[in-house]
Formats: sequence, structure tokens, C-alpha cells
Amino acid sequence: LYRIARGVVRNDAEAEDIVQEAYVRAFANLSTFRGGSSLSTWLSRIVINEALGRLRKRKRIVALPENPEAQIIRFPLNPSDDPERTMAQRQILALVERATDSLPDVYRSVFVARVIEGFSMDETADLLGVKPETVKTRLHRARALVRKALDD
Repeated sequence: LYRIARGVVRNDAEAEDIVQEAYVRAFANLSTFRGGSSLSTWLSRIVINEALGRLRKRKRIVALPENPEAQIIRFPLNPSDDPERTMAQRQILALVERATDSLPDVYRSVFVARVIEGFSMDETADLLGVKPETVKTRLHRARALVRKALDD
């Protein structure tokens, strides 16, 4: 859910807030879950709606520049990892994250759901409210744009 929110708002702290708010809303409205889709799809849709709502609000608010010194430092889970390998993985992750962030919203949401979250074609279509064929087309275009961004 975090990765979906992060894919929409492109901000780590705001994505965490969105996920927390989505859990609160899901719990409060659990009785409205009809079971027409999986629980994860329902939760993902709540996250997307919350994230899109935040984007709409953000357009009305003047954003202050982020403070790069205030970013969270992530420590490796396994201290025995090779530091060079860990650094290379972080650099690759940063490149892919930047490429994903540069995607237009319609492609980014499909890319995050299918590639990063691992949702099926049908789950992604249900999540985004589009046809599976549309998901396939957008995913193909998103992958091409990510490849192009990584080649540049």
C-alpha cells in the first residue's frame, strides 16, 4: 500500500500518512466491504483515492521546498552485505524510482500496481476502474518510458 501511495504522491512522508489514513478509513467502513473484489484490492483503492485527494489539495497549497538533510537514512537489514553491492543496489533503486516518478499519472499508477505491487491484470483493472486491455496498453507504454528514462 505504501508503494502505491508513494507512486502517486512521490513523497515518502506523505505516502506514510496516506497509508495510515487509508487503514483508519478502511476500519471505519469495513461494514461497506461487499467482497466483490479481494480485500487488498479494496484497500488499494482506498489508498489511491486518498492519494489523489491529497494531490488535489496540494495543488491549492503552496509547497515549501523539501529539506534534503531531513531525509531518513535507511540502514541495511543484513550488516554482512557487501557495502559496494548495497550502494549499487541503492543507486539502481534511486534510478528506477526517479524513472517511475517521471511517468505520467495514468502510466505510473499501472506500473506501480503491476510491476512493483505485483497485482494481476484483472486486479489492476478493478483497482483503477479501467478495462484489462487498457492496463496492458498503459503498462507497455510505461515500461517503454521507464526504459527510455533509464537509458538517458
